[in-house]
Amino acid sequence: MSHRPFKQRLYPLFARVGHALASDRRLELLDLLAQSPRHVEALAAETEMSVASVSQHLQVLRNAHLVETEREGTKVRYRLAGDDVLQLWLSLRSVAERRLAEVAQLTREFAVEGVGEAEVSRDDLQALIDQGKIMLIDVRPRLEFDNGHLPGAVSMPADELPGRLETLPKRRRIVAYCRGTYCLFADEAVALLRREGFDAVRLDGGWPEWVAEGRAAE
Repeated sequence: MSHRPFKQRLYPLFARVGHALASDRRLELLDLLAQSPRHVEALAAETEMSVASVSQHLQVLRNAHLVETEREGTKVRYRLAGDDVLQLWLSLRSVAERRLAEVAQLTREFAVEGVGEAEVSRDDLQALIDQGKIMLIDVRPRLEFDNGHLPGAVSMPADELPGRLETLPKRRRIVAYCRGTYCLFADEAVALLRREGFDAVRLDGGWPEWVAEGRAAE
């Protein structure tokens, strides 16, 4: 018996997912939806795309069952279809990190001055919080914090940070995190805090890495 008919129908299904991922703009949309569900208009504003373009990209992702929708009044809100989609996105990114030297080169090129390479590991974080040795701040937009955040984190969006420096402790290390490894919000926050005399460092990774590892969240 020939297996060809089975293969001819199977691989196009896999290709549908591959096609959905074969766009830098759709990957950016997945990355944003990994932080929190969003309306089309919010995604368009964040990515600087037109609403029409975002809608078209989301339809491709939805046809591959990578995103789902729910209606809120007159608006439609999009979210990742499941934790496996987050794992897929992080796995794709990880392969690119290992196989494409340009990823590391680009990261160095856009590195924020004054941050350095010092980081607090995700494995060590909870013990440091329990010991009262650090203050953990989430510098993502408040919408994303409200959707979910690391235990013990304080919401301090990057655009609010300069005006809230007086609320931060000078005698405790401050650990900042944001949207993940390639988000610059945390780096910019650390650079600002260090200029103002704080002992600050970023967390290794961020919200999506934490969630993908099955760690507790609030």
